[in-house]
Amino acid sequence: MTILERNDTGAVAHLTMNAPDRLNALSDEMIAALQAEFDALRDDSDVRAVVISGAGKAFCAGHDLKQMTAGRQSEDGGRAYFADLFNRCTAMMLSIRSLPQPVIAQVHGIATAAGCQLVATCDLAVAADDTRFGVNGVNIGLFCSTPMVALSRNIPRKQAFEMLTTGQFIEAPRAEELGLINRSVPADRLAHETTELANLLATKLGSAVTIGKRAFYEQLEQPLEQAYAYCGDVMVQNMMIRDTEEGIAAFIDKRKPDWAQ
Repeated sequence: MTILERNDTGAVAHLTMNAPDRLNALSDEMIAALQAEFDALRDDSDVRAVVISGAGKAFCAGHDLKQMTAGRQSEDGGRAYFADLFNRCTAMMLSIRSLPQPVIAQVHGIATAAGCQLVATCDLAVAADDTRFGVNGVNIGLFCSTPMVALSRNIPRKQAFEMLTTGQFIEAPRAEELGLINRSVPADRLAHETTELANLLATKLGSAVTIGKRAFYEQLEQPLEQAYAYCGDVMVQNMMIRDTEEGIAAFIDKRKPDWAQ
C-alpha cells in the first residue's frame, strides 16, 4: 500500500494520505512522502493546483504518538529524535507555502494537532460540514506549539489561544466563521466542491498566480508602506510577462486570451 497516492486530473494534482488505520497520522513516512511530492511539484509546470485529502474516516490526526513514544528509547530520552521530527515537519509545512501552485486541503472527519496545522498551512481549505478541528495536545500534556504557528496566522488570537489551552474542538461551520477554512459543505459534496475550486484556479495564468502567491505571504510580514513598495515591484514584474500583456489585450478586445502557458 502506498502511504501517499498522487492522481493528476488535467492541471490538478490530487494527493491522498493513505494510512487510514492510523488516521493518516504525520508519521516519519508520511512526512517524507509529502515532502517528496512537494519537491516534485515545485518544478512541475503542468500542475496549476494541488489538493490534499485523507483516506478513510479522517483527514489527519496529527503526529504518530506511537512512533514518538518509540523514539524515547534512545539514550537521550528522544530529544534528538523529537528535534529532528519537528524540524522535518516544519520543513514540509513550509514547502506548501513555497510551492508555486495554490494548495487546497479537502478535509473530513477530524483534523487534529499537526493535522489542523496542515489545514491552516494550506492556501485554501474546504471541509465537510461535520468535520471537527482541534489543537488538542494539551489534553495529553503536550501543548501544540508548532501547530500554533499556522493556526494563529489563520484565526483571531483569542480564539486560537482558547483552542490551544482548552483542547476543545470546533466544527466546520465555526472554522469557516473564524477563517480556518474557506467553506464548509455537505459531506456528499466535499470532493465535488473542492475539485470545482481547484479547476477554477487551474484556469488562471500560472505565472501570475505563482508571483501572486509568493507576494501574498511576503507582504503579510511587512509594514504597510514596505508592503506597498514591494507589491508595486511585483506588479511591474507581472506586467512584463508576455501572457499578461496578451490577457489585457484580450480583455480590451473582448476575446479569449491566447496564453502560451
